[in-house]
Amino acid sequence: MESIFHEKQEGSLCAQHCLNNLLQGEYFTPVDLSSIAHQLDEEERMRMAEGGMGSEEYRTFLQQPSGNMDDSGFFSIQVISNALSVWGLELILFNSREYQSLMINPINEKAFICNYKEHWFTIRKLGQQWFNLNSLLTGPELISDTYLALFLAQLQQEGYSIFVIRGNLPECDAEQILGIMKVQQQQRPKLIGEDEAQSSSGMGRSSGQGSVLEAGPGVVEGVVDEDEEELRKALALSRQGMEVEDEEADLRRAIQLSMQGAVVSNTSMPKGGLVAKTTSSGQAPGSTTGGAPLSEKLSAEELRRRRQAYFDRQSQQLAQPTSPQQPTESTGPGKSGIEEDAQAKRSQ
Repeated sequence: MESIFHEKQEGSLCAQHCLNNLLQGEYFTPVDLSSIAHQLDEEERMRMAEGGMGSEEYRTFLQQPSGNMDDSGFFSIQVISNALSVWGLELILFNSREYQSLMINPINEKAFICNYKEHWFTIRKLGQQWFNLNSLLTGPELISDTYLALFLAQLQQEGYSIFVIRGNLPECDAEQILGIMKVQQQQRPKLIGEDEAQSSSGMGRSSGQGSVLEAGPGVVEGVVDEDEEELRKALALSRQGMEVEDEEADLRRAIQLSMQGAVVSNTSMPKGGLVAKTTSSGQAPGSTTGGAPLSEKLSAEELRRRRQAYFDRQSQQLAQPTSPQQPTESTGPGKSGIEEDAQAKRSQ
């Protein structure tokens, strides 16, 4: 790729760049093209003078600016055509009936010149490969044979005028080198304006990185990087989001646990408020076989009364041994009654 001659855009001298990129060398200067433009203007003036130098058309022609060049550096297709004729080259309109009737495959041509809104650029074949030598690009752009026809069709749809170059182009180093080897392009060139914008942003970023805060000894120099600052902000926002999510998760878990507790209490507690305990055999104490536990049928108030009665009986039983009792020897009639019966019989 280094062997390919490629002039980059300077001002509005795209016609000069287009010709030199086509011929692969510094063949034309703005002075050369201006000389050709003045020659064309003089030829046109002489043709207009044939109709009479005093005619209105002639005076109007003299008052009009040149149609072959202007102060910005623009040159007409007539100037480019005359410049190429010096090298025996000819321009043919690509979409003309004359050329389209030939039905020539574009890859079999040697070069094309394209024009749109006063901008000129060259597409040329070097060796066995095609290259877009637009002066607005940072370098030559490799074009495959398959993409060439699509590229030309796209240019036509965008309003470009395309001209086919006919004739023998001058020899160049790139033609000889690329004739024996093919090149590969890993990265396509960018537009000069786009590349300069990225370069300026990169310089601004590097200057921002280079702006070091003054610090005393033992203090780390504070270099502020825009990317690092944005990264820190993004990390801070993500941490805040994680904290909010953690709080929301804790709240959801607490609500879920409380709801589970409410469900358990509602399902396990009967209307009386108690749960019947079961024995190892699977039956509740105080229940009959196949029957429901007795405690499930008691209300809380009844159970409280029964418990209180049970405690009262226990208290009374504990208090009985302390009270005086009559000794008894048997479960039958008392001793005093038997003695009375015996005395009554003796008296008889």
